[in-house]
Amino acid sequence: MSAGLLFVLAAFSPVLMASEARAEFRVCNGTQNLVGVAIGYRAKEGWITEGWWQVPATTCATLIQGELQSRYYYLYAEDAARGGRWTGGVNMCVAENEFKITGVQDCFARGFQRMGFKEYDTGRQGSWMVQLSDTPGTQESHN
Repeated sequence: MSAGLLFVLAAFSPVLMASEARAEFRVCNGTQNLVGVAIGYRAKEGWITEGWWQVPATTCATLIQGELQSRYYYLYAEDAARGGRWTGGVNMCVAENEFKITGVQDCFARGFQRMGFKEYDTGRQGSWMVQLSDTPGTQESHN
């Protein structure tokens, strides 16, 4: 009896998990190269930038799990092989290796680099996805 119950649970668990709505900020890499991604956002302690997520070709990565807390998020990405960049007009701090930086002022004086991040207005959606591609500009969507 218990073996039969386990079989039923195992058979239906993917369906149950697939139907759950997932709230998150995701980046999908539509290129054929590895891409490094950094994100910026406003938090209680001030402006935060975090990186690097390594997103392999044709895959996605979740940068923020759970319900999005801010309306605006900022993204910067670099193509590891070709050196291409996805940038914007909002300057924030990044570091060469894995980082979480509070504040966007005086990047150089604090030992960081300053990069231009692209702003994404999520409109207070619970989830958001950015698609990086080889074509100029990035596509964005929400769930």
